Amino acid sequence: MRFVPEPPGRSESMKLRAYLASLLLATAVDAAGQMNCDLKAYKEQPGLSARLSGEALELEWQGAAGAQLRASFGIANGQPVVRELAVMKQGGSWAPLGRDLTPDFHVTTGKRRISEQQLQPLRELGRMDPAYLEEQKWNVFWDSPLTVPGVTRTNPGLPRKPEEIRRDGVKYQISGCEVKTDGARIEVTFPGVTLGIFSGRLVFTAYKGTNLLRQEVVAKTEEPSVAYKYHAGLKGFRTNAVSRVTWQDTSRSWQKYEFGGAVNRDPVALRARNRLAIIESNNGSLAYFPPPHKFFFAREIELNLGYVWFRKDDANTFSAGVRHGDREEGYRPYGVSDAQWNKRVSQARSFAQANFALYNAPPGTWQRMAVYYYLSPANARATQTAVLAFTHGDTYKRLPGYQVAVSHFHTHFNEMLSDAGTIDAQPTWLPVFRSLGINIAMMSDFHGDGHATDAGPLRFADQQTYFDGCRRHSDKEFLIMPGEEPDAFFGGHYTMVFPKPVFWSHVRKEGQTFEENDPKYGKVYHVGNAAEELAMLRNEGGFVWQAHPRTKGSSGYPEAIRETEHFRSDRYLGASYQSLPVDQSEKRICEKRCFGVLDDMNNWGAAKYLFAEGDTYAKYPDDDTYSHLLVNYVKLPKLPAFDDSWKPLFGALRAGDFFVTSGEVLIKNSAIEGTGAKRTLVADVEWTFPLEFVEVVWGDGGKIERKEIPATQYPAFGSQRFRIPFDTAGHKWVRFAVWDSAGNGAFTQPVHLK
Repeated sequence: MRFVPEPPGRSESMKLRAYLASLLLATAVDAAGQMNCDLKAYKEQPGLSARLSGEALELEWQGAAGAQLRASFGIANGQPVVRELAVMKQGGSWAPLGRDLTPDFHVTTGKRRISEQQLQPLRELGRMDPAYLEEQKWNVFWDSPLTVPGVTRTNPGLPRKPEEIRRDGVKYQISGCEVKTDGARIEVTFPGVTLGIFSGRLVFTAYKGTNLLRQEVVAKTEEPSVAYKYHAGLKGFRTNAVSRVTWQDTSRSWQKYEFGGAVNRDPVALRARNRLAIIESNNGSLAYFPPPHKFFFAREIELNLGYVWFRKDDANTFSAGVRHGDREEGYRPYGVSDAQWNKRVSQARSFAQANFALYNAPPGTWQRMAVYYYLSPANARATQTAVLAFTHGDTYKRLPGYQVAVSHFHTHFNEMLSDAGTIDAQPTWLPVFRSLGINIAMMSDFHGDGHATDAGPLRFADQQTYFDGCRRHSDKEFLIMPGEEPDAFFGGHYTMVFPKPVFWSHVRKEGQTFEENDPKYGKVYHVGNAAEELAMLRNEGGFVWQAHPRTKGSSGYPEAIRETEHFRSDRYLGASYQSLPVDQSEKRICEKRCFGVLDDMNNWGAAKYLFAEGDTYAKYPDDDTYSHLLVNYVKLPKLPAFDDSWKPLFGALRAGDFFVTSGEVLIKNSAIEGTGAKRTLVADVEWTFPLEFVEVVWGDGGKIERKEIPATQYPAFGSQRFRIPFDTAGHKWVRFAVWDSAGNGAFTQPVHLK
């Protein structure tokens, strides 16, 4: 070992810094034994209180069903400590669920890269300005920052190097806390957190009227090109005070662990249904789970990778929390023939190697790394029921007068049926959609499957199988619509649907005409350019919208086609909405990319909308699809059968009579009342998680403005008619949105003012 002499004075400097640090930590508790907390922003209210009690800060709040909840916090040697989590059922006494617990966080960071898939259309459009590309890299889908060396030709700058990846645990240097009342909640903040390249604060939030407690690190980094994931939880639970950790596995069977095994080296990932595990004791239960949608980044599949964990740390204690894995896993391949089986094996492997994008952390943005707890006096099964109420049991609640529609799924339906040799073969994705409460599934075959570029005979046979399969597996309350995601003549990728099955090819060979009468299939189209593609849509009453705008193969779109006849046509409905990318500093799902597209489109011209899409592949009933999916509630009293006219559905879409939601917030009705310059936006809303804010957004054809109204006074499981006056002067269009405290939300389509 080489000895390096210490520079003169360094030893004294280090001693001084250590002494000052010890003084700083000592001030966490003052001379009277009181914990130092700033309560200037705290305002006591019935059912929600905070008080200093010796060396602890105690929060007490009213929960659900008459329960009272308590969380006590302290500081020991600069470390935050949860002195106690306790619950008291109505008419009972206080019962502890955990004592002397330490908030536990870990972060894994890698390097964000743009994808070659994005660069291909941008090169064709001549949009290769370095500043623009720097902005576009944050919209990437095909990136896997933790996969070394990476898949050649997926991203520039490969191979990745192991030193790009950092794994860090949290470090605390806490000297006090701040307490703030915000509507019907209390926030307790502990500044002095370092989490690898991030620095910031630890925050606990208690919500009046519910048993929820949110724990999060709110932190930022100044480093460039950061992609990351986090683990969050609590450590220090006593095994002699807890009976078990319990959860439902993906087959809905109850499982448990009672700490009879050896000590764990690493967190034990639980592939728990509903992303939920529960610590159960004789005193009650403590459930833990991630935010239901904002925790998840876009992937090609929704395989449950195990999002909750426990770890037996020694003979007497354990930890528990939420997590992400390091990589994707391949879906279960299928196929009767070797060709089909091998094709699916190859696709599953490619997904596992090239796509696991993590979160974005642009420099200077405050990232929120959260985990939720639910304190309950009941047993695990009753607690599970209470927690699942926040997501309606991971289903989309029925709303009278509406149908729940989803779009853009590459399930290779026609290939699967052809390979099986019967259209009666039930696809694995069908029970997934039906169990979620979905009524309308717009599929997207011919995307790497079938004979998409054939000019007729092979493609039309594929389409016949596709149409027959959709007809066969539709039902009284479930309509399967045969859509497609072409990338032919309109620019970028786009979703196309018709109000009935239409035979068409986007290749025309010599001797074929635009429209023909085929002896087997009847009227067919051979499209050779954008004008003909638009003519076909007009003839058949179809719609098209930009798939994944400003990312993937639609990078640079729709702005590149904003002046074209097809984009300005009423056949071009707008663009799709998907949680891509995920930036935990954003208050809305897909805040910049998606809503940037929506608002720009409506400033450019006539009404355009955002239609929620999945853009995913194979699905199985044990997947975790709900967390990755956003849906459309279409105002349509009756679901049409497959062989009925779908024109009422298409009429509702063209009129913008639908809202998009993650599921936890529902906009049951919305309208603009009044005439002239003074009008009122009226909306009937119901929700599960406590609300965060509502907003009205408008544009004048150039700039975009918004009126954001705090809604933190509204507790969990509420409903409200919002009436928001606004002045139409200079406004071209207006839309409404609602967002809750977990990042879930819903929004209406823009209404153009007359």
